[in-house]
Amino acid sequence: MSAFRFRVLPRPYEQADADKQRRQLNKVLLIALFVLPGMTLFTVFVLMSVPQSAYYSLYDWNGMGPLTDYVGLDNYTRLLNQSVFQLAVGHSFVLMILSLTIQLPLALGLALLVGRGKLSGRKIVRTILFVPFVFSEIVTAIIFEFVLHPQEGTLNTVLGSLIPGYQPIGWLADRNTVLFALFAVITWKYFGFHMILYMAGLQAIPTDLEDAARVDGASEPELLRYVTLPLLGSTIRLTVFLSVLGSFQQFVIIWRLTQGGPVNGSELIATYLFKYGIQRFALGYGGAVAVVLFAITLIFSLGYQRIIMRQDYAADNI
Repeated sequence: MSAFRFRVLPRPYEQADADKQRRQLNKVLLIALFVLPGMTLFTVFVLMSVPQSAYYSLYDWNGMGPLTDYVGLDNYTRLLNQSVFQLAVGHSFVLMILSLTIQLPLALGLALLVGRGKLSGRKIVRTILFVPFVFSEIVTAIIFEFVLHPQEGTLNTVLGSLIPGYQPIGWLADRNTVLFALFAVITWKYFGFHMILYMAGLQAIPTDLEDAARVDGASEPELLRYVTLPLLGSTIRLTVFLSVLGSFQQFVIIWRLTQGGPVNGSELIATYLFKYGIQRFALGYGGAVAVVLFAITLIFSLGYQRIIMRQDYAADNI
C-alpha cells in the first residue's frame, strides 16, 4: 500500500497577508533604491559639512596643513564686530523685506489676474511669466549684465528714448541703486515661481464657495478678503517661508553682477562668506560665517514652522 503525503495549504487570508507584506517590502526597497544615492550625496556634502564648519571655525586656518592654531570663539568675536558683516546682514534683511512687501504681492496679484480674472490668452501669459524661472541664475545674471549696462544697456536705452534729456544711470555702480536693481533682477527671476504656487492654491479653492459669497451679496474686495485669501493661507505661508530663506541664501546673481560692490553696497552674507572666507584663504573665519548663516536660517525655519505653519501640518494629519 503506497503512502500518501499530505500538504497543508495556507489559508486564504494568510496568503493575502503574506502577499501584502511582500508588496510593501518591494515598495520600500524600490524607494530606498531611488532615494539612497541622493541622500548619500546630501549627507556627505551638506549634513556633514555643518559640524565640520563649526569645528574649523574654532581655528585660525587657511585651508592648508593641519589644524594647529586653536583660537576658540575669536573668529565669532571678530565676525560680530566686523562692520562689513553687519552691513551684509542688513542687506540680506532689506532683500527679505522687499521680497515680502513687493515680490510676493506682485506674484499674488498676477496669479489672481491670470487665474481668476477674465484675461484673454491666459495660458500664453502664464507661460511668458513663468519662463524667467526656467533660466538658471547665471544665465539670468548674464542677461541683466546687458540690460543694466550703464552706456549700452537696454534699460537706459529705452528710458533715454522716452525721457528727454535723460542721463544714463549706472544701476549697478551706484550704492544708492545697486541693491534695488539686484532686487528687480531677483524678482524677475522668481516671481513666476511664486505665481505658479498661488495659481495652484487658487485651483484648490472650490468655486462654489465664491459663487455662494457673491449670491449673499459679497463684493469682489470682500470676496478676496474673507474667502479667497483665507483659503489661500497655507500657500501664502509656504511662499513667505521660501522667500525669506532665499533672501539669506542669494549668491550667484549678486556675485556675477556686482561681487558685493560697489564699496560693499550689495554685500550679502553669502558673498561675504565667499569673499572673506574662500578667496582670502581664511577658512576658519569663513567657517564662523557659515555657522552664523546656518544658525539664522535654522532658527527661522524651526520657529516659523512651529508658530506659523503648525496649523497646516495639523490639518494634513486629520
